[in-house]
Amino acid sequence: MAGERLLCTFRVANHLLGLDIAVVQEVLRRQEITRLPLSAPAVRGIINLRGSIVPAVDLRCCLALPAAEHGEDRATIVVRSREDAPASLLVDEIGDVVQVAETSLERTPETVHGLARQLIHGVFPLHDRLLLELDLGEILRVAYA
Repeated sequence: MAGERLLCTFRVANHLLGLDIAVVQEVLRRQEITRLPLSAPAVRGIINLRGSIVPAVDLRCCLALPAAEHGEDRATIVVRSREDAPASLLVDEIGDVVQVAETSLERTPETVHGLARQLIHGVFPLHDRLLLELDLGEILRVAYA
């Protein structure tokens, strides 16, 4: 449908976030993460995805949010960047795929400061909440820095 987009939604802390469904390869439940020495702080380690080594990026760290409670189950969203290299994003909870009108996209509010401001592409007002669309390229650039 013209002017409509699909976003894969998820929660990190109390924030409803989303990514364009076109960049999402798959959604996984709890994955074992192997620590990676000398990696950037946002890279929690790597996961083994059917024989492929994929970096695990902690979105809480990227967004400067408090760390998840120890032992808390976290989900993984495997995404593909423009370079077609897979990465996994650690999120607190998987949501739904929602359809949004492109015309309803609003600029990131001025009240969002710091690093989070450059990672949020825009905001979609939904019935009872706001959906923050993330910029995958910026997230990976910041995570790997």
